[in-house]
Amino acid sequence: MAFHLLSFCFFLFLIISTSPSEGGSIGVNYGRVANNLPSATKVVQLLKAQGLDRVKLYDTDPAVLHALSGSNIKVIVALPNELLASVAKRPSQAYTWVQKNIAAYHPSTQIYAIAVGNEVFVDTHNTTTFLVPAMTNVHAALARFNLDSEIKVSSPIALSCLQSSYPSSAGAFRNELVEPVIKPMLEFLRQTGSYIMVNAYPFFAYEANADVISLDYALFRPNAGVVDAGSGLRYSNLFDAQIDAVFAAMSALKYSDIKMMVTETGWPSKGDKSETGAGPNNAAAYNGNLVRHVLSGAGTPLRPKEEIDVYLFALFNENQKNGPTSERNYGLFYPNEDKVYDIPLTIAGLKKQPQPQPQPTDQTSTGISTSSSGKTWCVANGKASEQRLQVALDYACGEGGADCRQIQPGATCYDPNTLEAHASFAFNSYYQKKGRGIGTCDFQGAAYVVSQPPKYGKCDFTTGY
Repeated sequence: MAFHLLSFCFFLFLIISTSPSEGGSIGVNYGRVANNLPSATKVVQLLKAQGLDRVKLYDTDPAVLHALSGSNIKVIVALPNELLASVAKRPSQAYTWVQKNIAAYHPSTQIYAIAVGNEVFVDTHNTTTFLVPAMTNVHAALARFNLDSEIKVSSPIALSCLQSSYPSSAGAFRNELVEPVIKPMLEFLRQTGSYIMVNAYPFFAYEANADVISLDYALFRPNAGVVDAGSGLRYSNLFDAQIDAVFAAMSALKYSDIKMMVTETGWPSKGDKSETGAGPNNAAAYNGNLVRHVLSGAGTPLRPKEEIDVYLFALFNENQKNGPTSERNYGLFYPNEDKVYDIPLTIAGLKKQPQPQPQPTDQTSTGISTSSSGKTWCVANGKASEQRLQVALDYACGEGGADCRQIQPGATCYDPNTLEAHASFAFNSYYQKKGRGIGTCDFQGAAYVVSQPPKYGKCDFTTGY
C-alpha cells in the first residue's frame, strides 16, 4: 500500500506541476440525440465556463457552428456515414459539402478536423468501400479552398476493427480489412499529415470480462498492473493497453509514424442490471483519472512521449438514444446543465482538487488487495477459465522459473489436487521470487494479490520464500 500511495502522490505532483503544453488535451463530444437539451448558445457558454476548448460534433448543424463562431473553441465536424457513397463517387459533391459546411464558417468557427464517417467498419449499411475515396475527395475539396493545411481529414475507428488486441503487443487489424481499406487509409493519413482517430471504451471490455479484469485496472486506480508477455511492458490501466494495441497494429503494417487522437471514450453513470460496472462512482473515477492521465503527458507504455488528445463521451445524457440504459447515460451533464458528477477537466481544475479522495465503487473489484503490513500473496483467480489457468500455470512452472516441486504427486502441496490450488502455489512462488514486484501477479487476468495467506490443505504459503 505504501508503494502505491507514494507512486500516486508523485503522479499527482507530476500532473500539477506540468503545464498544459506538455500533455495532451481534453475535449468533449457534443451529441444531440435528445429532445431536452439547452440551446447551442447556452452549450457554448457551458463549454467555456468549464474551460473546455475542444468539441467534437456528429454533423455540421448550422445553429451549432454559428454559436461556436468567435468562441476560440476548436471544432471537429463530421460527414455522416449516409453521405459517404455520394461524396466518394462525385468530387463535385465533396466540393459542395466543403463549401457549404466548412468554408462558410471557418476560420471564425475554428474547424480543425473533419471526421469522415464514424466507425464505418461496423456500419450495417456496408459503407467501408467508400471510406478512403470519400476522405480523398474531401481533402481535395479543402485544397481548392486552401484549407488542406489547416483542417485535417480522418475517420474514427472502433476497436472492433482489430483482429487481436491482447496482449497489446499482439495488436493486429482484421485480415479482411487490411488490404482493401486499412492500408489505403493509413497511407492517406501519412501523406496528408493527419492522425488516426480511435474510439476506445475500457467499459465494454470490463463489462464483458469482469471476472478476469480488475476494476481498479479499468478505472486507473492503483493496482498490480499487467505485464505484456510480448513486449515486457507493464500496463497500469486498460485504456493504455487498448491504445497500444492500435499502435502495435499500425506498426505491424509499417505505419508507426502516424499520431493518434482518441475521439471517443467514457463510462456510463447508469446502466441495466446486466451492465456490470455502470454507475456514477465508477464513471467519475474513470473520467476523472483519465483526465489526470492525459493532462500529465504520461503517454502510453509503448509511446511514453506521445501527447494524445482525448474527447470524452459525452457532454450530455441523451434521452433519445437507442440501446441499453447506459447509452443514455454517458453524459458529464444533465440537460439542465447540472453535473452528473464533479470531476476536474483542466489543469486549473486539477489544482483545485489536488488530492482526490477514494470513492466507493459501483461494482466490487476482482483485482488487487493489499495489507497494511505490506505482506501479500498471489493466488489464482477462480473465475478465470481452466484454459487460462493452465496456460499461466505452465508458464509459471516453466519459463517463469517458479518452484513447483511441492505440487508434484506425493509432495506436501499436491493435495488438494485441483487446478486452482496448484496454480495458486505456482503463481505465489513466482510472485515471491520476483520480490512481489508490480505486475508480477496477474498472468493475463488469471491471478490477483491478496493480503491474507491462502490455505490449501496442508500447504503453507507463509514459509519457504
